[in-house]
Amino acid sequence: MLTILGFSMVICFMYLIMTKRMSALIALILIPILFALLGGFYQGLGEMMLKGVKTLAPTGVMLTFSILYFGIMIDAGLFDPLVKYILRIVKGDPVKVLAGTAILTLLVSLDGDSSTTYMIAIAAFLPLYRKLGLNILMMTCVVNLASGIMNLSPWGGPTARAAAALDINALDIFVPMLPAIFLGCVSLVAVATWFGIQERRRLGRQNVGALHDIKLNLGGGTFEECEKNKRPKMFWPNLLLTTALLVLLVVGIVPIQILFMVSFALAVMLNYPKLSEQKDRIASHAANVLAVTSLIFAAGVFTGILSGTGMVDAMAKSVLSIIPPAFGPYLPVFTAIISMPFTFFMSNDAFYFGILPVIAQTAAGYGISAEEIARASIIGQPFHLISPLVPSLYLLTGLAKVDVGEHQKFAIKWGIFISLMLMVGGLLFGAFPLYHSVS
Repeated sequence: MLTILGFSMVICFMYLIMTKRMSALIALILIPILFALLGGFYQGLGEMMLKGVKTLAPTGVMLTFSILYFGIMIDAGLFDPLVKYILRIVKGDPVKVLAGTAILTLLVSLDGDSSTTYMIAIAAFLPLYRKLGLNILMMTCVVNLASGIMNLSPWGGPTARAAAALDINALDIFVPMLPAIFLGCVSLVAVATWFGIQERRRLGRQNVGALHDIKLNLGGGTFEECEKNKRPKMFWPNLLLTTALLVLLVVGIVPIQILFMVSFALAVMLNYPKLSEQKDRIASHAANVLAVTSLIFAAGVFTGILSGTGMVDAMAKSVLSIIPPAFGPYLPVFTAIISMPFTFFMSNDAFYFGILPVIAQTAAGYGISAEEIARASIIGQPFHLISPLVPSLYLLTGLAKVDVGEHQKFAIKWGIFISLMLMVGGLLFGAFPLYHSVS
């Protein structure tokens, strides 16, 4: 009963937002409540939702001040030289723009943090895409999947979780997966190039001409307003502050929420010392902040009910129970395949700490090592980051100002493709076997 209820809830939610019959914000709140009531969970429903909201509250704080920080930096013109430099290189060619988006995002994603990647990549490329009239969904798709691939690093969340859950070394998971990760990167660049070819056919190579009309303001506004907010004399102080912020993010000696709060306070004081200017800049980004953070807290309601009612556990156990004994030698491939839907429908914590140990224990009976199962389990991460249960997804779509449902509808097939290419790479280069013979 719980299994059917859980899958029905997720499918209903996805259908409603993809068909635009309901906004993601409203669906995240009302759909889980409706299904919880249908399942008879009247007692403690409020506590479940509050627990989920509390769990995501730190993420909401981080996103609030990170959007404000990068919004201030864009207003001040920190990224103008980068965009102009990129424009000179690509010369208005959509193929170069899309391929460059993939390559740059893959490099930026080396820190293993999706939120940071999205903020940097969108800040750098969104004005360029708008200038050239390119499809913004192509950009969000490439950036989303690039982060999913590079999130497999030892300091990224999935690999670290798999290592902790199975009590193995993260490097023992990561190093044999390097060829597969490289194949995933090449596949993503190929997809981005294909996007670029499509856009070149639609738009042609463009003469970018003068760069004076590029509007680097995530909060919107006219060209005159954008120019008024620019602070060219503060370029080097802003660059030093942003570099220090990114270094501290990677080092991790300060909680990310506090880091962004302090950085935002310093940034707004440096660039806009007058109180009236500060109020105007904060107000200009308020709509963007509200759009993202409201979704985060609404997602807390969804995940709180999904976990609190036991739907997640029931969904996982029901799938594992249907594995026939003859399928045992194929468990690594099975793990790789189910890692896509499992991490899409539930959190990484639920999958890696709840499901993976059960699979690994079963696989041990067939002589399959925990390392092989762990490598297979991270295959679905590019697809995972498209899930509505991933908070950073709302940061990505919020910064790019695209609808969550539209992004998912566009990106899901490509997320599956990149995950499958990682699996092919894992099989071809021996990270895990297709079939493990039982002696």
